[in-house]
Amino acid sequence: MKELWVEKYRPKTVDGYVFRDNNQKKQITTWIKDKSIPHLLLSGSPGIGKTTLAKMLISEIGIEEYDVLEMNASRERGIKEVQERITNFVQMIPFGPFKVVLLDEADYLTHEAQAALRGVMEEYSTTARFILTCNHLNKIANAIQSRCQSMHFTNIDQTEFTARVATILVEENIEFDLDTLDTYVKTVYPDLRKCINFVQQNIQDGQLIGANSSDAGQADYKIAMVDLFKKGKILEARKLVCASARPEEIDGVFRWMYDNIDLFGKDEETKDTALLIIKQGLVDHSIISDPEINLSATLVKLARLQ
Repeated sequence: MKELWVEKYRPKTVDGYVFRDNNQKKQITTWIKDKSIPHLLLSGSPGIGKTTLAKMLISEIGIEEYDVLEMNASRERGIKEVQERITNFVQMIPFGPFKVVLLDEADYLTHEAQAALRGVMEEYSTTARFILTCNHLNKIANAIQSRCQSMHFTNIDQTEFTARVATILVEENIEFDLDTLDTYVKTVYPDLRKCINFVQQNIQDGQLIGANSSDAGQADYKIAMVDLFKKGKILEARKLVCASARPEEIDGVFRWMYDNIDLFGKDEETKDTALLIIKQGLVDHSIISDPEINLSATLVKLARLQ
């Protein structure tokens, strides 16, 4: 079976991890030197490297695998998992200095599960450490946030994002053109993990090919949407998005437009105007009962800038 690039190129040490905050790097280095960590809460966009950092930290500190429990709260999110699986794990005496519970996507935990987790974190703080990752910090109870040291990870800029994926393609001896790669980048930015997976899925005969409507695991309309936006066909993109996007995706479409503001104008004045239109659309999105109508109206305004 072909090796997954996201695992092959996952950083294993601090030296291989790209920090965007030097203070965070210094703090991580100190914990590794001291062979100890507090309870941690790592937040940021999906695919930005939170779980990679957590696993790297566990490895660098020297915690053996039988002292580590990994769980994904998007699948195991209830109070039963906390009371049974987590509690049973931390109750046992650690083989090393302490046990570590790595709880991915902790923002999916129910309120009851978070309340139970708070008690477990307190009771077993001398023999267990908790590392929680989340996409939405506001969904984590204040009582848990107060028991953790928080680290928020900001998105890398698109240039660096593209360079990282391009570096993998070069390492794998894959031929590609920048426009095709740029389409993939703009489709999934800032989720680097998803972009690497998406690109790997579309390699044929040693070459990166353009995605098509049969691609699985990705909303098909997004690829076509990016192509239309890149060609300046905003009204056509509007029809496609409004017909294809699910209601829960519309907020993401606004944020995608914000992240790819250069598609709506080359000069700074036009970009500034486009930003104002998108920001107003985001504000209206939170108060208008029909988000599809709001998105459609926003795209019409953006088309007038062309």
